[in-house]
Amino acid sequence: LTAAPLASQTTDAATAREIVRHVDDLLRGESSRGSVRMEVVTQRWTRTMEMEMWSLGQEYSLVRVLSPAREAGTATLKVDRDIWNYLPRVDRTIKVPGSGMGGSWMGSHFTYDDLVRESSMVDDYDIQVSFEGERDGEAIWEFTLIPLPEAPVVWGRVELEVRQDDRMPLRTRYFDDRGELARTMVFSRFRTMGGRLVPSELSMHPADRPDERTTLVYDGLEFDIGLEEGFFSLQRLRDGP
Repeated sequence: LTAAPLASQTTDAATAREIVRHVDDLLRGESSRGSVRMEVVTQRWTRTMEMEMWSLGQEYSLVRVLSPAREAGTATLKVDRDIWNYLPRVDRTIKVPGSGMGGSWMGSHFTYDDLVRESSMVDDYDIQVSFEGERDGEAIWEFTLIPLPEAPVVWGRVELEVRQDDRMPLRTRYFDDRGELARTMVFSRFRTMGGRLVPSELSMHPADRPDERTTLVYDGLEFDIGLEEGFFSLQRLRDGP
């Protein structure tokens, strides 16, 4: 483990924000559509879902479950700060309260905030360069993100590790208000999709249940596909594309 001396660190605040913004926007672009598999592994059961995901900027997101059959049609919509779920088995649309953003999405280890990106690492956190140098044989940056006073986030601190040669995220650690590690997200299987290099696999590991995880695998990803705001409607939430 080799850290660059503080005096030799060259990444200033503006560059740090630029790098973190790159990571924040990496999987969505101006607009995006993705085909995704989610595998949830708990101590009691394992299940896999297939989904489609659409986004437009940071304000609009739609996630729809395609399989298994009993979950098909279940969907989550974000428009600005408002989020709704559609439950096809009971034909109900339910608005998610702000306090529910940190809750589990579909029994996974990802939260609503993870899936529809309510918070922004750039807009909602103060960003500090906490490490710049070589770790495990790889040149990285580590950023420590401290939430701004009025930010709609649930974490007391976030640590983001980014590879220097291509600005790919490697892992994100989430800490609670007591400073204890709550979970770690690991990025892997870097490949070119939709004309850009992205991590095609994201795996979330809860700190208090080391044998459990949820993994998102992108099978397809397109960017800048010409979506408009009207696509993200309550009717689309219920009826699909």
